[in-house]
Amino acid sequence: MERRVGRDGDQVMKDDQQRVPLSKEAFVERLTREGSARYHDHHPFHKLMHEGRLTKVQLQQWVLNRYYYQTRIPIKDALIVSKSEDPSFRRNWLHRIQDHDGQQEGEGGLTSWLELARGVGLDAEEVRSLRSVLPGVRLACDGYVQFVRDSSLLEAVGSSLTELFAPTLMARRIEAWKHHYPWVSSDALRYFQMRIAHATLDSKQAVEFVIQHALTHELQERCVRALIKKAEILWHLLDCLYLAYVEPGPERKKPVYDQRHDRRHSQTSA
Repeated sequence: MERRVGRDGDQVMKDDQQRVPLSKEAFVERLTREGSARYHDHHPFHKLMHEGRLTKVQLQQWVLNRYYYQTRIPIKDALIVSKSEDPSFRRNWLHRIQDHDGQQEGEGGLTSWLELARGVGLDAEEVRSLRSVLPGVRLACDGYVQFVRDSSLLEAVGSSLTELFAPTLMARRIEAWKHHYPWVSSDALRYFQMRIAHATLDSKQAVEFVIQHALTHELQERCVRALIKKAEILWHLLDCLYLAYVEPGPERKKPVYDQRHDRRHSQTSA
């Protein structure tokens, strides 16, 4: 029996269970090649961001909508922890939840993201409320959580391997924001700075896990497909923002919360 794997169906393989698994080096190279080719740093929205061509509103809406994705990360990681029978794995993975939620109120990545929101001129409580998140962004992020919930531990960890490419993106983003958007204070960029070290450590842990546990060609392919799935989710998130705020229809010329205010005002006036 033959089947196609990969987003574009560009590689036809026979029964994976009968194929010899890739070597450690070849497996990591395959993951890196597939992930880097699909990573969202290539998306037109990110290209505009890094070239300094986003307006203030467009930058604000990226921060506002991306916060919803940030809130899903510790939920996704809690699901991954719950899938493991290994206390050592659970202890090592738990720090990811603390990285985002903090060990106490006022700490962690979510707090740092709200500082970024204030830095770009948003109301942090409006961002925290999640009321203004685009439906497509919400659907994509919830889809990631559902994918992790439904997948095996190995596939769930494999989907996190987009972190392999995050340190380079974070460094590039910091440089671009400091150069093109100097009105955003350096203190507001703390989340990006933290993620360089965190993502480097986290991706190393995830790579080691999939190498250790993907011992057949079929399991290796499942890891690759999980990584591709995650990359597609991140890409879709930016598609939603691009269509809403870069090439908007008539209903997307203002941020979502401004549209909601306008509708309430028109109803009151009537």
